[in-house]
Amino acid sequence: MGAKDRLVEKSSPMSSLISDMQTVTEKPNGTQHKQLNAWVEEIAQLCQPEGVHWCDGSHDEYQAMMQLMVLTGSAIWLAHDKRPNSILVRSSPGDVARVEDRTFICSRTKEEAGPTNNWEDPAKMKQKLKGLYAGAMMGRTMFVIPYSMGPIGSPMAKIGVELTDSPYVVASMHIMARVGTRVLEVLGTDGDFVRGLHSVGAPLAENQADSTWPNNAQEKYICHFPETREIWSYGSGYGGNALLGKKCHALRIASVQARDEGWMAEHMLILKLTNPSGQSKYMTGAFPSACGKTNLSMMIPTIRGWKVEVIGDDIAWMKFGDDGRLYAINPEYGFFGVAPGTSRKSNPNAMLTATRNSIFTNCAMTPEGDVWWEQMTASKPAHLVDWLRRPWTPASSRKAAHPNSRFTVPASQCPAIAPEWESPNGVPIDAILFGGRRGSVVPLVTESFSWQHGTFLGSIVSSETTAATTGKVGELRRDPMAMLAFCGYHMGDYFSHYLNIGARPGAKLPKIYYVNWFRTGDNGKLLWPGYGENSRVLKWIFERCDGNANALDTPIGKLPGPADLDTTGLDLPAADIAKLLSVDIDGWIAEVPLIRKHFARFGNHLPEGLNREVSELEDRLRTAKK
Repeated sequence: MGAKDRLVEKSSPMSSLISDMQTVTEKPNGTQHKQLNAWVEEIAQLCQPEGVHWCDGSHDEYQAMMQLMVLTGSAIWLAHDKRPNSILVRSSPGDVARVEDRTFICSRTKEEAGPTNNWEDPAKMKQKLKGLYAGAMMGRTMFVIPYSMGPIGSPMAKIGVELTDSPYVVASMHIMARVGTRVLEVLGTDGDFVRGLHSVGAPLAENQADSTWPNNAQEKYICHFPETREIWSYGSGYGGNALLGKKCHALRIASVQARDEGWMAEHMLILKLTNPSGQSKYMTGAFPSACGKTNLSMMIPTIRGWKVEVIGDDIAWMKFGDDGRLYAINPEYGFFGVAPGTSRKSNPNAMLTATRNSIFTNCAMTPEGDVWWEQMTASKPAHLVDWLRRPWTPASSRKAAHPNSRFTVPASQCPAIAPEWESPNGVPIDAILFGGRRGSVVPLVTESFSWQHGTFLGSIVSSETTAATTGKVGELRRDPMAMLAFCGYHMGDYFSHYLNIGARPGAKLPKIYYVNWFRTGDNGKLLWPGYGENSRVLKWIFERCDGNANALDTPIGKLPGPADLDTTGLDLPAADIAKLLSVDIDGWIAEVPLIRKHFARFGNHLPEGLNREVSELEDRLRTAKK
C-alpha cells in the first residue's frame, strides 16, 4: 500500500477509539487548501505512517488521545476524586527538557542567525533531516494539527499546522493552542500558515513492541527555517521541542515575522491590574527562568482593594492599534508551567487551575493517585512513586519529581483569568517590566528615562547563578529581554527592532521598568518578601503611568523614594527598604565594563543608540561619585 492510499484509509490503531477518523486527500475535514493537502501528502510519502488523522479539535478526540496514552503505557489516569480527567506522563530520562544545544536557526547565512543561536545551512540541514525522517513514522499514525496562535479569526493571530506522530503532542496542543476544523475554515483555500513537522524518531517494525515514551536517544534536532516559516523537529517528544506552536512558532518564527511586519513577539506575561476605584491597566513582563514570571502573572495582591488578573503567563504578541498604542494578545490557550516550587503559598491560582483536565509530566505520584512535586506541600509525603517509577521516601537522596516537571492546563480554568483574555484585538499595554535575579546592585524597581533607555535596560537583564545552577556562584548570565533562547534572528538586529518600534510616528508607548525581587542583605537573606507583596511595586508603576506617584532621578533611572512605595502593614525595617531603593554607584560603575563586554558580542549589529546609553550611564555614575 502506498502513502497516498494511507491518506485515505481509516487511521489505525486509532479506529477502535475514534469512529470518525476518516482521512481524505482532496478535502480532509472540509479543507481545499491545495498547498496544505500537497504538503501533508509529501510528508506522508517521506515518513511512511500507518495512517493519517486530521485533527478536528473535538472533546472526543482529546479524550481518545488521553485513553490511547494510557492503553499504550505512556500515561496513567490520576484518581478521579483527586484530579478529574487528568493523567500523569513520565518521559525517558534523556528527554526531559528543551535541548538548546540541538536547537538551530537555519537562516540563509550564519550572520543573520547571530552569535546567540546555533546555525546550520538550511539546504544541508534539510538534506540531513530528510534522511532521518525517511520512514520515521512507520507503525505510527501521523496526526495533522491545524492550530491558531491567538483567538481564531483574530487579526493578531497566526495559523500553523503541525504534523506529528505523538498522541502526547496532540493532547497537549489541544490544551496549549486552539486546534481543529475551525482553524481550517479560517485558513481557507490559500491562507498562509507556518509548517511544523515533528517526529519522535522511533519507527516501529512489524510485531515490534512500542516504548512507553518513544523518542530517539541518539539524534535530536529542533530546526527553524525563518525565511520559509518552517519548523522541523526530530527525536524528542517533550515540551517545547515537540509542541511546535509554543516556543518554536510563537517566539522563534514569530519574532522574525514581527520584525518583517512591524510588531513584537515577546517572551512576556500579560497581566491586568485594577485599583480600588475600578480603573485597570495592562502590563507585560519579561523574566528569565526562575524569576517568578508565572507567579507574578497570577498573583493575589496583599494591598487591600487591588486585583490582578492574568491574560497570559509566557508569551505576548503586541501590535499597534489605530490610536498609536501597543495592544497585546496571549497567543496561547493554556499554561505549560514548571511544577517544582509551585504551591498554595507561591501561586494559589496555578494550583487551582491544575485541579482537573490536566496533563502532568515527570511528577511524582502518591499512593492515593495524586501528583506531588518538591515544595508543593509543607511536609513531604511518607511514600511516593518518583518520576522514574521507583519507590521514594523523604529519606531518598534524589528528587521525587524531575526539576523540570510540568503541568499542562487550560488557561480558561484559572480563577484569575481576565474576562478579556481572548479579546481578538488585544489589550492596551501601559507598562513593560524587565527583571532578573540579582542579589546586589539592581534596585527593587527602576523606571527608564525613555523608550531607548528602557530598551537598554531590557538588553542588559541578567541573573546571578546559584548553587543549584551551573557556573560559579554569583556569576552573571545575561538574558536580554528573556529572549536569549528564543530570538529567531541576530539579537543585535532584535535590539534595533525595539528601537524602531519606539521611533514609530504617533506611537503612544508604554513606560518601561526594570524590577528585581531578589536583592539580599549582608546576611544573604532576601530583603523583599516577594509573591503577593510585589503588588506594592505594581501599584507604584500603575500610579506612575497616571503621573500620580513621585520618582527620584538617579544615574540609572527613576526610582521611588521610601515614602513613595506603599508599605502599609509590611513589617520591613526602614534600613532594608532604603537598601532596596538605593543606587549602588560603585556596583554600577563595576557593571559598566561587563555591559560593554556583553554588547561586544553583537559587533556592528548593535545599534548605536545602545552604545550611547552605556556611555551616558557611565558619565552619570562618575558625576554622582564626585
